[in-house]
Amino acid sequence: MLEGANGGGRLDIAAHSRIGAGPVQRSENQDNLLVVDGTGAATFLAGGQPASKQLAGWPPGHVRLAVMDGMGGHGHGREAAELVAAGLLAIPACTDLADLSHHLDVLHARLQARFDALHEAGPRPGTTLTMLEIPASGNPLLWHAGDSRLYEITAQAVRPLTVDHVPATVLAMAGLIDEAAWWRHVHGSHAPQIAQAFILGNTLRDPARLDDGLFALDATTLPPWLGALPDRRALSLRFDATYLLATDGFWSCSDPAEFVARWPRLFAGGDARASLDALFAEMEARPPVGLQPDNLSAIVLRLRPQSGGRDETALPQSA
Repeated sequence: MLEGANGGGRLDIAAHSRIGAGPVQRSENQDNLLVVDGTGAATFLAGGQPASKQLAGWPPGHVRLAVMDGMGGHGHGREAAELVAAGLLAIPACTDLADLSHHLDVLHARLQARFDALHEAGPRPGTTLTMLEIPASGNPLLWHAGDSRLYEITAQAVRPLTVDHVPATVLAMAGLIDEAAWWRHVHGSHAPQIAQAFILGNTLRDPARLDDGLFALDATTLPPWLGALPDRRALSLRFDATYLLATDGFWSCSDPAEFVARWPRLFAGGDARASLDALFAEMEARPPVGLQPDNLSAIVLRLRPQSGGRDETALPQSA
């Protein structure tokens, strides 16, 4: 179990990770998450247990949020996710995507070389990484690899803000399936297959071979109906929305769309902690049909109302 919440003045944040829900669960939690709040206080998992660290020289008001889902089927899934969490603690606060992406590419290559040096049989380990870098001034930066997700949830709708790196996306990029088929494969069902992961590499460039590098999907590589959701971009957050960073245990079921459709009700009204508690309580009380044993990690983010009664619709450009 991991708890964390402290977003500073303008952000309301709550985080929780646990081994799973329901009577059948996995033997260990191979997920991880990281919350670095506006004071530089970091919470994460180390050795499978909650841990914390105070980061020296962290810029006041800068926030870093990340979820990771280690690939248990490849072995060392928990270790991979924990090493990425530890690596994120060593990356300085970033205010532009190029700088953030450079640091993450370096971390990816270093950890990949570390595991390759072990010369162990079996596939190379990997982990998803979906994160928000939120400067004290300026828009949040999204960086995404894998099939964990960022969602925007309002009273009317639930909108994914990331594209899963899965075989169906590769088919869509090649023009072999259309928009309806892609949504049916990715958001209407669930399969434990992935086309890119941190440390592992990717098969997005060429489905026939594993490329060591990370491949960022954007408008030039995605089909037009996904082109507005590149993996690395600046975001505008709304005051009337809740944002959820989560691993795929929440939609590892036979009808993910049915469970996701409950989220506007679960996230209505309360603060970030109340919304997070409602999500996990729903997993226990009314689990999705066909729920598969999987780890559960989630970070809920909301913008706090600004003083002076201003009715803003997006995160202001200056704190």
